[in-house]
Order: sequence, then C-alpha cells, then structure tokens
Amino acid sequence: MKDKIFGVLQRVGRSFMLPIAILPVAGLLLGLGSSFTNTTTIETYGLQWLLGDKTILHALLVIMNAVGSAIFDNLPLIFAVGVAIGMAKKEKEVSALSAVIAYFVMNVSINAMLKIFGKILADGSIAKDVLDGTITSVCGIQSLQMGVFGGIIVGLGVAALHNRFYKIELPSALSFFGGTRFVPIISTVVYLFVGILMYFIWPTVQNGIYALGGVVTGTGYFGTLLFGIIKRALIPFGLHHVFYMPFWQTAVGGTMEVAGHMVEGGQNIFFAQLADSANIAHFSADATRYFSGEFIFMIFGLPGAALAMYKCAKPEKKKQAGSLLLSATLACMFTGITEPLEFSFLFVAPALFAVQVVLAGSAYMIAHILNIAVGLTFSGGLLDFFLFGILQGNAKTSWLLVIPVGIVYFLLYYFIFSFLIKKFDFKTPGREDDDTETKLYTKADVNERKAAKDVKNSDEKAGSVADELSQTISRGLGGKANISDVDCCATRLRITVIDPEKVNDALLKSTGASGVVHKGQGVQIIYGPRVTVIKSDLEDYLASVTEEHFEDDAAENNTADADEVKKENAASATDSKTEDSSTASDKAQDSDVESEPTSTVIISSPMTGIAADLSTAPDEAFAGKMMGDGAVVTPEEGVVVAPEDGTVLFVFDTKHALGFTTDSGIGMIIHVGIDTVKLEGKGFDVQVEAGCHVNKGDVLMKLDLDYLKANAPSVTTPVICTELKDNQKIRLITDGPIKAGEPLYAVDTYEK
Repeated sequence: MKDKIFGVLQRVGRSFMLPIAILPVAGLLLGLGSSFTNTTTIETYGLQWLLGDKTILHALLVIMNAVGSAIFDNLPLIFAVGVAIGMAKKEKEVSALSAVIAYFVMNVSINAMLKIFGKILADGSIAKDVLDGTITSVCGIQSLQMGVFGGIIVGLGVAALHNRFYKIELPSALSFFGGTRFVPIISTVVYLFVGILMYFIWPTVQNGIYALGGVVTGTGYFGTLLFGIIKRALIPFGLHHVFYMPFWQTAVGGTMEVAGHMVEGGQNIFFAQLADSANIAHFSADATRYFSGEFIFMIFGLPGAALAMYKCAKPEKKKQAGSLLLSATLACMFTGITEPLEFSFLFVAPALFAVQVVLAGSAYMIAHILNIAVGLTFSGGLLDFFLFGILQGNAKTSWLLVIPVGIVYFLLYYFIFSFLIKKFDFKTPGREDDDTETKLYTKADVNERKAAKDVKNSDEKAGSVADELSQTISRGLGGKANISDVDCCATRLRITVIDPEKVNDALLKSTGASGVVHKGQGVQIIYGPRVTVIKSDLEDYLASVTEEHFEDDAAENNTADADEVKKENAASATDSKTEDSSTASDKAQDSDVESEPTSTVIISSPMTGIAADLSTAPDEAFAGKMMGDGAVVTPEEGVVVAPEDGTVLFVFDTKHALGFTTDSGIGMIIHVGIDTVKLEGKGFDVQVEAGCHVNKGDVLMKLDLDYLKANAPSVTTPVICTELKDNQKIRLITDGPIKAGEPLYAVDTYEK
C-alpha cells in the first residue's frame, strides 16, 4: 500500500513538471521586461536613448513583460492541462482538451452559484459582505479564488476520469460516444457538479489555507528552516514538487496586496512586486523565504561539496572524477539543477545527504533572517540570481549578502564533506573500488536491479497480457514492422501499411470486422462505432510488446509465403462475392415465398437528388453493406433534412456525417459523400446538435455542393440503417429522381 501511495505521489510530482517547465521562460520574459522598462533603472544607467519610452526596444520589452504576466496570470489553467496530460496513461491529447472544458465548466458553475446566492450582484459587482480576494476573474469568469489548486483539482480529476473511461464501450445505439469521445462528456457532467460543490466547500478550504499560511508565517524563522529541510529531504522520492508548490503558488505561502490586488503564494507575490517594482522599496523576504536560500547552497554550498569529493578521489581517478563533477557542478551553479550532485552521494553515502538536508534547510532560514529577497522561476542558479537579484538592485533584494554567506557555506560543505568522506571511507566519485566504474549515480541506478528482475517477468507475461484482438489485428496487417500509421474515423480503423501484399483479409475479418477495404497502402477495416476503442487497444498493444514480439507476430503471419496470403485474400474476396450472390438469390427466393411483413417503417429521403440501390455506392465498404443496408442519394440541392421524426444521436467532428434514430426506433447514419472525412468539415454547415429532437423535414445541415464536387471523390450519399435485426429487410421504394421527404426505402419486419 505504501509503495502504491508513493508511486501515485511521484506521478503527481512528475505531472507538475510540465507546467513548471514554462515558468523559467515566463520568468525570463517578465524579469527582462520589468527590469529594463523600470524608469528608475533606465535613468540610473542613463539608458533613455536606448530603452526610453517610444523606442523599439522599450516596446519589445513591454510586450515581453505582458507575455510573462499572462502566463503567471493563467497558471491555474496551465496546471489543469499540464497535470491532466502528465497523469493520463494514454491518449493524452484527449485529457488536455477535457481539462480545458472541465476548467471552464467548473468556474462557470461556481459563477452561477455566486449569482444565485447573491455574492455577485446583477450589475456584476461583488457583494459588500464578501471577503476581499475570495472572488476573482478567472479567464474572464468571476469565480472563487482557487489559484493553482483549482487547476490541480481539475487536472487530477480529469486524468482519473480519462484513465477510467477512455476505452469505455457503450451500447450500440450510443457507441459513437464511447472510447475517447466519452471523456470530455463525462468531464463536463462531473465538473458541473464539482463547481456546485466547490461553492460550498472551497470557502472552508480557503479559510483553512489562510489559517495554515498564518501558522507557517507565525512560526517565523523556525518555520522557514522546517520548510527547507522537508523540501530537500523529499528529493530522493521525487515528492518535493508536491510539497513546495502550494507555498509558491497558493495562499499557504502567504497573501499580500500588491498594486491594489490580493496576491497568493510566495512566487506569485514576488513576481507581482517585480511587475510593480517602481513602487516597491524592498521585495518581501516573507514571500521569498521559500526559495531565496537556494542561491546560497546551489551556487556556493554544493560546489564546495563537489570540490571535497574531487580532493578525496584516488589519484589515479581524479581526472575522470574531476570531469564528471565539474559538469555536475556547472549544471548546479548555472541552472540550479542539483540532482546530479545530490544523487551521486545520496546513494553511496546517505549520511552526506542528511548533512546536505540540514545545511540547505538552514540556508533558507538565514536568507530569511538577513532579509534577502531574490526571486526565481524554477531553481536558484546564477541566471535567476542575475535577473532577479543583481539587476533589481541591492536596495530591493539585498543580494550582496548572498556572497559572504555563500562563501561560509562553501567552506562548511567542503570541510564537513571532506571529513566524513575520509572518516567513513564513503565511495563517492573517484573513491570506488578499482574494478568499479567512476560515474555519477542517478535514481535510475537504485531501481536498476528491481527493473532488471521485472524485465524477464514482463517479457514472459507480455503475450498473455497483450490484447488478443489487437494481437490478431497486428498479425493480419503483417506485423508491427508492416504498420506505418494507425488512425480511425467514425466507423473504420484506418491503417497505413508498408507492404499491402502482407495484409491478410481473412484474418482481419476474423476479428469481427464487417469488411476490409484496400486503397494503395491504406487499409480500412470496418468495425462500426466501437472503432475508437479498438484503435486505442491496438496502439496500447503496439507500444507494450517488445521488438521480439513484433518480429514473432510478423513471422507467424508470414509462415506461408506471400503467394499464399494473396491466394487467401483472393479466396476471401471470392467467398464474399459468392456469399453476396447467394444472399441476393436467397432474397429473391424469399420474396416469392415469404409471408407479408408484420410491420413496415418508411424512411424518406433526406435530400433532393437521384436515388439508387446501396450496391451502386462508389465505395466498397458501403456497396458491400459492411456498415448496414439502405440506399444512396446523389444530391442536386445543398440541403439535408430529417428523413423522419427522430433524434440526432451524434454529429461527426468533421461534420460530414451524422447519426440519427427515428421515433420508431430505426438507427441510421447519413454519410454525405465519399471520403469527405478528409475535408475536415469544409463545405458543411451543420444546423443541429447531438441530442436534439427534430421533425421530418427540419434542416440538419447545409452543403456547399460546388466545393464538395470539386474536392471529394463523390457526393453520392449513403443513407443506411446500422442496426437491422435478423428479421428486418430493406426494400427500395424509389430508384431515380427523388425530392427530400419522399419515400426512399422501407424497413420491413417479418415474423421470426
């Protein structure tokens, strides 16, 4: 259980890294923009001619400042998307879109509740009894001030929904909404109610956060020491991001009014003050205490530890150890990335890491005591020190104090590490046994043995764990080596293969496909609306098995030579034709001997044009009735209407087709044109939405026929019934000119 919890928390911590990664860039833009547009700075250094108002550089810097501010102002949304992507197992782009939708839905729901309960007045103003700072504008929506927590709540929740439902299979009538399409739907529904709940819950949470921030602040310098110790101690577990982020980005790290606005979180307060630096005498050390101390041990302290490890290295290994330690030290000093150094002694000498934790924690406290207020974007390296310390001036940041304190820390690290390494003979870089390679260890080394044990077991289990359906599809396509691209539309798995001759149609049909269509190197496998789930499973399978499994698949698929595969495909095609011919003959015979149908449903034409039997469709899949039976209409007017009273089930993303069910229970697809999915919605103007009820003759969509005729292989439109029962048959009524609303075909039902 403990390992599982740690695993989840590690994933959460890693998911934070994606949105955090933008902060250095945003901070750089904001830092440069704010620093070099500051009137005092410009006048102090006599740079009016270069950076003064109305100069090109001034305009550019103003834009840079605005862009940096925009990123920090919208961090909650950025975190919502970033965390959702980081926590999603597969189909990450779907989780990102769902997170954006859920974020807006949640805040709109909160906004509605605030209005209902009178917290936001009719004129948009905030009621007088509302505590200042508790309501703010979120992407133009007045909502509760949830800060980055709001984004994290959305990101984690959407990721959980995504991982649970992205492969869901719904009943046939709703199958189009299954798989990845279900994720934004369920996210919308869930976060509508989350928004309602947040109205009642978050004020209490908000008060608790403020209280916690007050406790932390109230502990003074000891609280800062404790913060620093805990943060560094969590490095080996990868959980430090989980710990420090609330202090940086939420009210846990304190609140302060800056330029007339209430700002939450230590880092946010610093950058708000930076943006208003002309009116700030000295940046708040209470806000920067969560990171100012990092400059002391990252620029000075840890390099001292590196020098100690170099000095303690064996003479014959000093050169090799020196080059390794130098690169790690430079990374630490310039970028603030400490892991290469910390991990090198953490795993060979945990006692040294304990020393590092205590010294680093004390550095945070000392910086707080000395009123050092140097900000940062990501970590305490020289770049951030220059931008947010030196450039801002000692009067605002007290950056000069970092140097003498840093020198003391350099000496402390050097002598303590040297003593302990020699006293206990720690095997730091360069002190390894003669038969051991000199290297900088990483966390990966710690897990290497466990991973090695798992590899064999995972390889042995790969075949059994792998989806059998996906495995068969892979073999039918000629194996992994023959698959170039995997995609799908509403009903077809679209595969690009390298060698079409290796595709085994019979094997693919055995997976439940109603047909296989070849177009050059493209292979279309007809599965119906459940295809999105099949696509996801196939991608998972291809990503989960080793190259050896892929080779085995290909080998098994090609036990017979290519000629045999060709013969099998030809036989399959012949059998299909024979079956179709036999079926047609049977139907002809049945028509003579069968009794009258027990019921009949008339389906009218959805457009004006030329009606014909479905077998005339210029597409093998439709003509072969792989997706259902019906008829085709070649339109002469650019209007598609409801064929009967019924409900729109879905509209394809590319607008070229829609699902429809009549009030009498007949499920249909109206697919305008052939291969029109490639037009990506151009030429289509859909007038309805999924779920709406329409009457016969109501306009469903308008078409730009000239554009469609010029850009699509054909505008001939299949009008098909997708879920006919065994005792139901299609009977064409009109073959030739037809007007919208006139009978097209009948659905006859016979006794079983």
